[in-house]
Amino acid sequence: MRQWRSLGEKPKRYACSAMGRLCVRRPGHYCRVRRLRLLRGQAGAPAARNCQWITGTKGIPRRTRDRAARLLCHFVIAFGAAAVYFVASRTIPMLVQHALVSGVSYGVAVYFFMNRMVVPLSAAAKRPFSLKLMIVGVVIHIFCVGLPISLSVRRFSK
Repeated sequence: MRQWRSLGEKPKRYACSAMGRLCVRRPGHYCRVRRLRLLRGQAGAPAARNCQWITGTKGIPRRTRDRAARLLCHFVIAFGAAAVYFVASRTIPMLVQHALVSGVSYGVAVYFFMNRMVVPLSAAAKRPFSLKLMIVGVVIHIFCVGLPISLSVRRFSK
């Protein structure tokens, strides 16, 4: 089995970009956050100023700034999810050996972690529970998060 260090950041980069690119144009409900508590800072700065801080620009239209902030947040979250899966795969070899089952399980776990831990901590509007939206969200996370990460780690870990 090849070592991760010899491959650099390639597996995490591929897994992260696959997830991030899929979520920018048609964001899910947790992507429509106008202000993230983590980005507001202590003074509670408005979202537009946070977008300027993230992108380093003032003259870009608000819609573009919001998309750029969403893109950055998705890539940070995707990189974190890929890093967690990779570290876990080093200690639990089953994650690499059975990548399909592990990827499906990991996608479901990421969905529930995001919706039960991250979204309540953000400034996202509270929405009523919908079984249909939950099923759609779980399926999207299985195919757009869990499987790309697990298959990328399996491919580049060997």
